[in-house]
Amino acid sequence: MKRIQCWSGPRNISTALMYSWRQRADTTVYDEPFYAHYLSLDDRDHPGAAEVLASQSTDADAVIRDVILGDVATPVFYIKQMAHHLKGVDRSHLGQTENIILVRHPRDMLASLSVQLPHCELSDTGLVESVELLDAILAEGGDPIVIDSQTLLKDPAGVLTSVCERLGLTFDEAMLTWPVGPKPQDGAWAPYWYDKVHTSTGFASPRPSTHPVPDRLGPILDDAIPLFERLNHYAVGAETPAG
Repeated sequence: MKRIQCWSGPRNISTALMYSWRQRADTTVYDEPFYAHYLSLDDRDHPGAAEVLASQSTDADAVIRDVILGDVATPVFYIKQMAHHLKGVDRSHLGQTENIILVRHPRDMLASLSVQLPHCELSDTGLVESVELLDAILAEGGDPIVIDSQTLLKDPAGVLTSVCERLGLTFDEAMLTWPVGPKPQDGAWAPYWYDKVHTSTGFASPRPSTHPVPDRLGPILDDAIPLFERLNHYAVGAETPAG
């Protein structure tokens, strides 16, 4: 069985990518199993926090045992994760899963994220944890799989074909489209975050966020860009090959 964890920051088209994998007949998908654990660590003002905490276990070890490494009926198990949800999580289980890192330019990410989280910080982007994951994979001699959301939107078939090949899987054209509307696998937070993706039936053409980055987030953007650039150096289909 192949267990895949896709580690992303918020507003990185991670839900669309989960819907893409959901279309495979050989795949079960799961939406952000560490979210309640993450919210339980401190008093974060997230939309729908009460619903999230009521819907999931806050025990990260139990989530690893029962969800991530639990029984699944299909040969492929795809788990959508937020990288910043790794806070306080035992990372030793990562060696038992394939790990993908999904990134988006922080200018667009922060512009979009600041709508839902007006007081967001660098710690809300998942970029620090994503770089830590990258470094851990490289330290073990691995070949990191990094997806840049813009590249994926420009060439979904090409990027997904490459990703599937690197995972030892065959690309399925069913991954390019999905039915409109909510999905049974959506987390309890979907009404607060998934309105746009629920109107989609496939990967949309890339476009920058229509929201400007608030001036207050300028220093956060400055700190985020080098982290993004380090990750994007390894992205599938990057113009500059990883070295």
